Amino acid sequence: MNVLTLNGGSSSLKVAAYATTAAGDLEAVYGETLSGFSDADETVRDVLVHANVDVTAVGHRLVFGGARYDAPVRADAGILEDLEALVAVEPLHLRAELDLLYATMRALPDVPNVLCFDTAFHRRSPAIAHRLPLAPDLDPLLARYGFHGLSYEYVASQLPPEAGRTIVAHLGSGASLCALRDGAPVDTTMGFTALGGVMMGTRPGDLDPGVLLRLLHDDGYTVESLSDLLYRRSGLLGVSGTSADMRTLMVEAAGKASARDAIDLFTYQLLKHLGAMVAVLGGLDTLVFTGGIGEHQPVIRERLAAALAFLGRFSVLVIPTDENLMIARHVVTAVHS
Repeated sequence: MNVLTLNGGSSSLKVAAYATTAAGDLEAVYGETLSGFSDADETVRDVLVHANVDVTAVGHRLVFGGARYDAPVRADAGILEDLEALVAVEPLHLRAELDLLYATMRALPDVPNVLCFDTAFHRRSPAIAHRLPLAPDLDPLLARYGFHGLSYEYVASQLPPEAGRTIVAHLGSGASLCALRDGAPVDTTMGFTALGGVMMGTRPGDLDPGVLLRLLHDDGYTVESLSDLLYRRSGLLGVSGTSADMRTLMVEAAGKASARDAIDLFTYQLLKHLGAMVAVLGGLDTLVFTGGIGEHQPVIRERLAAALAFLGRFSVLVIPTDENLMIARHVVTAVHS
């Protein structure tokens, strides 16, 4: 069995292919990261040429599955209709991911497509973690879902048995934290959309709702221009005025105050949210860093670990995430079930 995985993020498309071995394991036979794409059909055609494998199943990362989809499913017309209705919740990701799915179905019409939802992992959290402080008679879709679930699920599978009360910091272009107790999700920083929680590359994280009302009513923003501001022109980019890339900002920090401000605010926001996750867990045994910033920026890791030193002893781990492998595992299970 040869599994192709398509993992569309906010700033890249990670592609991989896996072959099942005689022992039933998954062996990576191809991998590539694309900085972006404009034409889904052309992208899929190019990927199939470069992968050069006889694809027997495809796995897709879909960022949002709402309350209904709490496990991987094989794509069908009814599910696709449901997902189209959810695009407005996560337009930055879901539209492009569905377009890739449709292109794959056109290119490989006889191959099953398995949908793996980033929100599914967090559906195992306690019910209180999903509640929003709103009246229950409002839109039933309004709830806290959490994101980066495939990353957290993979990291959880790699934790040592003694990990105990764990906080995983998935820090990249998108960033969030997840509290785990013995590998099971307890809470996370993102909520209804991938805009909330900690500061990110181009997204602000949590904002006082009054800021949004002010921008809409007094500063001339429309829903469309406000969406563009929140998804594409805030966070590290908005504060620094130059870049959403932490690597660039680290270089610029030596001579540019705005770059230092962006790094300092990013770290401060993370620390506040880490404190909330520690409180939910009742302490901390293991702090894990993953994602591009988490894995490759020791300065950020050291600042945060030092700021939490008052908690006493806890382990600090770096675990490179592998969302594509997690997707491939789900595909094998779904196809054989």
